[in-house]
Amino acid sequence: MSVLYVSGTGTEIGKTVTTAAIAATALARGRSVAVLKPAQTGVAAHEPGDVAEVERLAGKVTTLELARYPEPLAPATAAQRAGLPPVGPQEIAEAAAKLDASHDLVLVEGAGGLLVRFDAAGHTLADAARLSDAPVLVVVQAGLGTLNATALTALALRTYGLRCPGVVVGSWPAAPDLAAHCNLTDLPTAADAPLLGRIPEGAGMRAPEAFRASAVGWISHAFV
Repeated sequence: MSVLYVSGTGTEIGKTVTTAAIAATALARGRSVAVLKPAQTGVAAHEPGDVAEVERLAGKVTTLELARYPEPLAPATAAQRAGLPPVGPQEIAEAAAKLDASHDLVLVEGAGGLLVRFDAAGHTLADAARLSDAPVLVVVQAGLGTLNATALTALALRTYGLRCPGVVVGSWPAAPDLAAHCNLTDLPTAADAPLLGRIPEGAGMRAPEAFRASAVGWISHAFV
């Protein structure tokens, strides 16, 4: 796969750190990587966004942000409130294709969950992935409640006719409880896709060198 969309079952579950881990693993294998963020919300114009964090953690990647909205809201709502144009699926797919022409791997990181609206017409990251004919990796939570959210996301992916190579736990707790342990067995059934890895809790707080050295062990090499 040369273009991979990274979505999740919700917000603040580790999509950016997971994207960085995939990028670091690909870079370690000698591949060129680009990271595309269609809509960055909740960050001021002068502040670093998610693509900057991926580059800080993973290393030298090409980064591209299509739109930025100051309020921490769904992209469609944030664009409307800011009086700025939204980002549509065609624009996202075209940007991904352009990056794909000059990179071995393009990672497209969504905002929030799979079906968060990007524009007033109700288009989502799934629409962009379908235009790209690209698979969607799903980042999930570790604990109680994740099976239902994962199954619903998997159902949405099938409805759109999208492929899911697998799921990654975006923040595996240092002291996992019973539910988290059991979910390691149950997540592949809920997702109808393999569990590809676990990102340790607090991984994004590590020094970049330590992050890169460890990231290659967090996600299946066969996948990347």
